[in-house]
Amino acid sequence: MTDNTTLPDNPGRIIDEPIGEALSKRYLAYALSTITSRALPDVRDGLKPVHRRLLYAMRELNLDPDSAFKKCARVVGDVMGRFHPHGDQAIYDALVRLAQDFTVRFPLIDGQGNFGNIDGDNAAAMRYTESRLTKAAESLLAGLDENAVDFRSTYDGLDREPIVLPAGFPNLLANGAAGIAVGMATQIPPHNAAELIDACQILLFNPDASTQDLLKVVHGPDFPTGGLVIDSPEQILQAYETGRGAFRIRARWEVEELARGMWRIIVTELPFQVPKAKLITDLATLIELKKAPLLGDVRDESSDIIRLVLEPKARTVEPDMLMESLFKLSELEVRFSLNMNVLDARQAPRVMGLKEALDAFLDHRLVVLRRRTAFRLDKIAARLEVLAALLIVYLNLDEVIRIIRTQDEPKPVLIKRFKLTETQAEAILNTRLRSLRKLEEMEIRQEEAALRAEQAGLAALLKDPEGQRRRIGEELALTRQIFGPDTALGRRRTRFAEIKDGPMVHAEAFVAREPITIVLTHKGWLRALRGHVDDIAALKVKDGDAAAFVVQAETTDRLLLLASDGRVFTLRGDQVPGGRGAGEPIRLLLDIGEGDFINACFPHRAGAKRLVASKDGYGFVANDDDMLAQKRSGKQVLSGEALTAIPAQGDHVAVISSARKLLIFPLEDLPEMARGKGVRLQMLREGHLADALVFAAHAGLAWTDAAGRQRALPEWRDWLGKRGQAGKLAPKGFPRSGTFSG
Repeated sequence: MTDNTTLPDNPGRIIDEPIGEALSKRYLAYALSTITSRALPDVRDGLKPVHRRLLYAMRELNLDPDSAFKKCARVVGDVMGRFHPHGDQAIYDALVRLAQDFTVRFPLIDGQGNFGNIDGDNAAAMRYTESRLTKAAESLLAGLDENAVDFRSTYDGLDREPIVLPAGFPNLLANGAAGIAVGMATQIPPHNAAELIDACQILLFNPDASTQDLLKVVHGPDFPTGGLVIDSPEQILQAYETGRGAFRIRARWEVEELARGMWRIIVTELPFQVPKAKLITDLATLIELKKAPLLGDVRDESSDIIRLVLEPKARTVEPDMLMESLFKLSELEVRFSLNMNVLDARQAPRVMGLKEALDAFLDHRLVVLRRRTAFRLDKIAARLEVLAALLIVYLNLDEVIRIIRTQDEPKPVLIKRFKLTETQAEAILNTRLRSLRKLEEMEIRQEEAALRAEQAGLAALLKDPEGQRRRIGEELALTRQIFGPDTALGRRRTRFAEIKDGPMVHAEAFVAREPITIVLTHKGWLRALRGHVDDIAALKVKDGDAAAFVVQAETTDRLLLLASDGRVFTLRGDQVPGGRGAGEPIRLLLDIGEGDFINACFPHRAGAKRLVASKDGYGFVANDDDMLAQKRSGKQVLSGEALTAIPAQGDHVAVISSARKLLIFPLEDLPEMARGKGVRLQMLREGHLADALVFAAHAGLAWTDAAGRQRALPEWRDWLGKRGQAGKLAPKGFPRSGTFSG
C-alpha cells in the first residue's frame, strides 16, 4: 500500500504531543478561564467581568443617577462591541439581574420598564427597557478618573477597561454572588451594607477583632425578599468563620382572625429566590394530591406587596401545626448554601470567612486611597507649576505681551527670559487675553497657599498608616449614609428566630386520613382497599392463594409486620400499594429474608402492649412503640423463630402446643421487654408452641371453631397452672387445627 500523505508547507508548526497531555492542557486553560472570567467574583469589588464591564460602559455613556435613561439595547451593544465579546442575551440577563430589587439587595442599575417580577416572569426585550446607574453603583465607580485602579487593554486592543473597580462599599457581601465553574462554585448571600460598614470600622481600629466580634454588628444575611433565618447563633458563627455552611430561611407569616372563630394565614415575605407563582402552583398541587390535608385553599392577593392567603381545612387546625407541615412540604422553607469561594487580589480562587473577606476589601481600599492620594499630589504639583508661571505673567505682563507680539517663536524666548519650564511656557501661551486681564496677585497667592497646605496634608497621609485607616473610616461613614438603617434601601429586611423545638408534626399533617383495608396473602401479596371491607369472602386473590391477614386501618397508620425470623417491619399506610389487581409482592417494599414469612400483621397503636411468642415456647410483653422500625431491614425484636404477636388485653394467658397440651397462667408473670428471647411460656417435651391467647378472667376463655362459631370453656381454671409448665390435654371440642382461631 502506498502512502500518499503529503506534508504541509509549514512542518515547523506541527507539534508531536500525546493526545491525553494535549487535552489536559487545553481543558485546564478552559477551566481557569471559566473560574476567573465567568464564575467567581473578585473579593475586592464583588463583581464578575460582565458586571464590571456593564457598569463601566454605562459610566462611559454618562448614565449617572441624575441623567436621563437610555435604552438597554444601546448599553448592551456598547458592552458587547467594546468590552465583552459574548452573546447580547447573556449581557442583557446580567443587566436585568443588577436592576431587580428582589434579586440583588442593593441594585446597581436603575431600570425603567418591565424588568421581570418575583413571580418568575422574564423581563421585556432590551429594545423596550431603559436603564441608568444607581447611587450604589456610583460609589463603586468613584475614583476611576484618579488612577485608583489599573486598566488593561480590551479583547481587541482598541480600548481599555478597569481590572477592578475602586468599590466604595463591600459589594461582595452586600449583594452576594453565585456561580458554577469547573470543579468549584460560589454561593454568597446578600447582607446589610450598613452592618458591613460597621464591621469594617471595627476592623480598621482593631485588626485583631474576631468573627464573633464582627457578628455583633453583622447579624447575618439580609435577603432582598426578607424572610426569617432560623439558625442558631452557633451555626451562623461557624458558617462565617469557615466560609462554608447553610442558612435555613422561612417565609414570614401571621394569623388573620375572621368571623365565627375562623382564621387564615397571611404570608407576607417569601424565602430568597423562591418564585411566587411556582410556590402557589406547588401548594395547589399538594392540595390536589391530598399531601397537605391540613391546608384547605391557597390564593394570591399580592399587589406590589406580597400577600399569600392560606386557608386551613378546619378551624380546629392549629396555625403552627399547619405552617410546620407546609415548611416541610414546600418552598416556604429553603436552605441557602454559603460557599464564599472568591478570587483574591492575585486572582487565585480560595474560600474566605467573613473577617478575611472584609480584610481583603479594606486592603483594596488602602491601595485605592494611596493611589488617589498620589494622583492628587501630581495634580497639585502641576497646578503649582502653572500658578508660578501665572504670577510671572502678572508681574511682567507688558514684557510677556511684547515678546508674544514680536517673536515668531515666543516660547523659547519666554523660557530664556523668565527661566521657565516647558510646561510653564506652554501654560502662558495658552492663557487667553481675557484671562490675563483678570489676573490678580492676591488670588494667585491664595490658591497657591491652599494647594501647598493640601499638598503637605496628603504627603503626610501617605506616610501615616493610622491616618490612612482613619481616612478610609471617614469615607465609609459617608457612604453609609446611602445605606443607613433609617433609609428605605438600608432598612434590614431579614429577621432572625432560633427554632429549637417546634410543634410535633404528626403524619396526619402530610397524609390525608382515609379508611383502608390492608390485605396480605399467604404468598406475600400486599394491597390496600379503600374503605373498611367487611366481606372478606369477596376479596379476590390469585389462584392457589388466600388472604392471611385482613387489617382495617387508616392511611395515617403505621403497619407492624412480624416476620418468622423475629424481625418487625414498619410500613406506612399510605405506602401500601393500591387495591387494583393482586397488589405488589411485600418483598419489594421490605427486606424480608429469603425463606422467611409474615406471622403477624397489625396497625401500630401508641402505648399498646402485645404478647410476642416464639415456636420454642418463649415470649414476653412488648410495647408497640418499641417495635417501630426506621429501616427497610426491620428491627430485631424476638430471638428465635417467631410465632405470633397478639394484643395483651386481659389478665391471663392461654398457650397450646402442637401436642395439644393447654396451659393457662396469669399475664403478670410475663416481663415487659423491648427485645430478646423472653421467658419460658410452656414446657415443650415434644413439638412446638402452636398458638397463644390473652383473655380476661371475668369473660372466660373462648375460641373459634372451624365453622366460625365462638365456643367457651367454662371450666378453664382446670388448666390453670404456673408459667413454664407442660399443661394438660386440650378439652374435647377444641379445634383440630390446634389453634384458638380455628
